[in-house]
Amino acid sequence: MIDYLFLYGSRLLILFMCIPVHEFAHAWAATKLGDDTPARQGRLTLNPLAHLDLIGSIGILLCGFGWGKPVQVDARRFDRKHTMRGGMALTAAAGPISNLIMALIGTIAYKFLLGAAFVSGSEALVWLSKICLIFIKINIGLAVFNLIPVGPLDGQKIFSYFLPAHIVAKIDQYQFYLTLVVIGLLTMSDLLNGPVSMLQNGIFWLLDKATFWVDPIVNAVIK
Repeated sequence: MIDYLFLYGSRLLILFMCIPVHEFAHAWAATKLGDDTPARQGRLTLNPLAHLDLIGSIGILLCGFGWGKPVQVDARRFDRKHTMRGGMALTAAAGPISNLIMALIGTIAYKFLLGAAFVSGSEALVWLSKICLIFIKINIGLAVFNLIPVGPLDGQKIFSYFLPAHIVAKIDQYQFYLTLVVIGLLTMSDLLNGPVSMLQNGIFWLLDKATFWVDPIVNAVIK
């Protein structure tokens, strides 16, 4: 029973917190770059209903795999300080960055919750810390997944910025097949699972080190 609560609770976290923040970050970045398209379409909000895709949401609830409603961006509206490719890369990067920021905040909260649970012996705080750990892992996973450089994931727009235009055009030509190959490798092979897991573990380690200042505070309270 507890396992099911954690399973579906984590999927609700994805739907009502992780995806809305991720999509809002895209909308916010595009707006800051001069494109008012997301604002006109009602995407410059943290309201989950503005960002959830019906089929994608059902997929997340039932299978743990789905998607949010993509934020539409018009690169022609970017200000003159940025090229269209550069603006698209920055807008795309905002999504995974928002997940990493949430994971960082979650790591800080997790450490404080663990300390509070140890001092108080509260079972509720122990469960909250477990939920917080799930929240961290979900956001790291979303960030890493979205950085895979195939469409329609954010990584495709980010990495395309660093490639010559003729190579990007060739990749776009075969993008559908590349996406199928990556999905196949992720779902039916361990070829990509190893590197993806290593990257996720590496980010978790970095977040732990980046929040080193929390540890002495928690230790002082415990003592």
